[in-house]
Amino acid sequence: MSGPLRERGLPPSPNGASSFHVWWDVPDVPLESVSVILEVLQPPEVDRLAFFAIQASFWSPDRHEGGAHTGIQWNPRHPRYLAVNWGGYDCDGAILPGTESSLPSTPLDPNTRDFAWEPGARYRLTIGPCTPGDQGPSRWPARIEGLDTGEDVLVRHLLCDGDHLRSPVVWSELFTRCDDPPIEVRWSEPSALGLDGEPVPVDRGRVTYQAYEAGGCTNTTVESDEVGIVQRSGCERRTAHDTLVGWRT
Repeated sequence: MSGPLRERGLPPSPNGASSFHVWWDVPDVPLESVSVILEVLQPPEVDRLAFFAIQASFWSPDRHEGGAHTGIQWNPRHPRYLAVNWGGYDCDGAILPGTESSLPSTPLDPNTRDFAWEPGARYRLTIGPCTPGDQGPSRWPARIEGLDTGEDVLVRHLLCDGDHLRSPVVWSELFTRCDDPPIEVRWSEPSALGLDGEPVPVDRGRVTYQAYEAGGCTNTTVESDEVGIVQRSGCERRTAHDTLVGWRT
């Protein structure tokens, strides 16, 4: 790649992380729910947060209401560093409230719960569908299903106005040093349902990286394999920013 390199040290971004993303190349139609399978192929080896999530925006017919993300965390605040998160923000940037989770949380974090995920195991992450609020905001659920381990857990409901989803994306947000041992995750079998319950095709994704000027590490990459799309740190960047990649080779 051309341009300045950042391959060592902590990301100097405002939140201390370096992120990279795969934006789903889907028709711009209202969505009822989105889901994807996540595998952590190579987990972190250091005492710093790493977060792997699917995110979507909440919309009503004529307005953006907010957005949220759910996924697996390598989090030093939780037992064995293993956690799951479901949290987000309204359109004004305020943290969304939610219901009580059935999962415990060692640091008593309402959004981040203890969850003993296993490296290499497949987990389906799902956002939606919502339950409209009678006299208040809609209830938006997130689930995590262990396809190899047997769990099927409702993480909790977030409370936010809106009746549909848009702009699904999966990402890795790494608070590790750029030169820490490599981390690798795979995303596969993305699924999106329209408000009519019919599948919306998801064939490709658009790759973006946090810019060097915004504090991003430059030794991260995204590429397709025979199963899905892999995100990897601590390596040569093989796919350029703003490139479309298929969900499998």
